[in-house]
Amino acid sequence: MLGLLSGVAGLVGSLGQALAAGTLIAGAATILCIGYWNRPDLVTRPDATSPVAGIATLGLGFLAGIGDPALAIVGATLVTLILALKEEVHGFVGKLDEEDVKALARFAVIAGAVLPFLPSGDYGPYGAWDPRKLWLVVVLVTGFSFLGYVANRAFGARHGTIATAVIGGLYSSTAVTQSLAQRLGSGEGGGAEPAGIALASAVMYLRVTVLVGLLATRLLVPFIMIIAPALVIGAAAGLWLFRKAPRSEGPAPPGNPIALLPAFGFVLFVALAAVAGAWAQGRFGQEGLAVLLLIIGTMDVDVAIVTAGGLPHEAIGELFAATALAGTILANMFVKLGITIVYGRSKGATAAIALGASMGALAASIGVALMMLW
Repeated sequence: MLGLLSGVAGLVGSLGQALAAGTLIAGAATILCIGYWNRPDLVTRPDATSPVAGIATLGLGFLAGIGDPALAIVGATLVTLILALKEEVHGFVGKLDEEDVKALARFAVIAGAVLPFLPSGDYGPYGAWDPRKLWLVVVLVTGFSFLGYVANRAFGARHGTIATAVIGGLYSSTAVTQSLAQRLGSGEGGGAEPAGIALASAVMYLRVTVLVGLLATRLLVPFIMIIAPALVIGAAAGLWLFRKAPRSEGPAPPGNPIALLPAFGFVLFVALAAVAGAWAQGRFGQEGLAVLLLIIGTMDVDVAIVTAGGLPHEAIGELFAATALAGTILANMFVKLGITIVYGRSKGATAAIALGASMGALAASIGVALMMLW
């Protein structure tokens, strides 16, 4: 009835009778308010779902009445879905704490309060800076972090070490490796930590591949050819260790990854790398650019990916750039292998072997790529 009434109001308004249409909508909204105000059960359990749904129905019916039925149908479908998931939404909201709200607010600032207002164009030295594209990189990278954080809050504590490793690997496989290796070395591990270390690195391979596809698309095919053997071996080793390990409850992944100051630091690093890439493009051949990517990637693989994606096609070949990026990942794997050996000591031997097998596959792929280049 509310939808029909508001649809009639929209039709009346489209015929030039705006006052009559407004009176109909205002009257229906008043009836809703009176009915909501007089419900005695709301004294002990406040719930505004029904009146809000009623007002949404008024708005959607009015949209259909003034000649926009497609948008009204879409809106009605979404409202129906939200109402059908009411209990699930209430349960999810009930699990949120102060840190969750802070994480959501930080990501909302990064993705929604900054990006739409940035200009697009060539700015800065060598025209290397496009403010909107630079910040879009921050949104993508922190988006992975936020996804991992949300997944951990929803599933991590219940599913234990493996869920911790897989989820944490989305944003910090190195931090996960340190956490799990330290548990192994201290004797507090439940047995699944070696599998978690191997799987976190496998997830890192997958995450970097997705970033290359998004930020340096032309490098995706050669990069997959180089990284695929390491990904397969790393995942297989992790699953094999998991099958041998007893079930255990693991630690939560590293804390809230959505921090504004690191995000600003990241975009500054990306901007400097873009200028360095634009400068090197005119002074060195592709060998020099490959070395530049390797140096940048040793400090941050994500920045190296962004830099490679921003270089012109003629500046460096796809296979050459993909090989340089793979080299940065191999360097990062050496760091994680060292962490596993130092913190996990003898109990981290199986995890170290799994990492070593993955690294061997990656090194072999890089070697084949270099032979193809030279």
